[in-house]
Amino acid sequence: MTPSAADVTVGTVLPPLSVRITRADLVRYAGASLDFNPIHWNDRSAVAVGLPGVIAHGMLTMALAGRVVTDWVGDPGAVVEWGVRFGRPVVVPDDDEGAQLDVTAKVTKIHDDGTVKVLVTATFDGRSVLGGAQARVRLPG
Repeated sequence: MTPSAADVTVGTVLPPLSVRITRADLVRYAGASLDFNPIHWNDRSAVAVGLPGVIAHGMLTMALAGRVVTDWVGDPGAVVEWGVRFGRPVVVPDDDEGAQLDVTAKVTKIHDDGTVKVLVTATFDGRSVLGGAQARVRLPG
């Protein structure tokens, strides 16, 4: 059910989201984004530049974390602002399990213009991967 402005208060917690990211997802994202940097598919290349292994694209991680908001509001067009800082990488192993990204969020402010500020937390292996992740959302009536 789409939340309405009348039903949302500061402290409203959005339903959590868990997403698995596999190497196959990285290949698909690379094709869509044209970002074929080998750190996103080749372990030797990733390790050679000091990474612990192949990592998910930062923009893919950002987009997946944003789903916690778009799933809640029901309309991606209701998100009028979305920003993050990349904190640490999501390492994606070469197996069928992939990496699990866990995302939580809550409303932290209601603006006079009817939009709400949502603070998003995305973790991998129990550690935050995005800093300052927040969305501004326009809720229906």
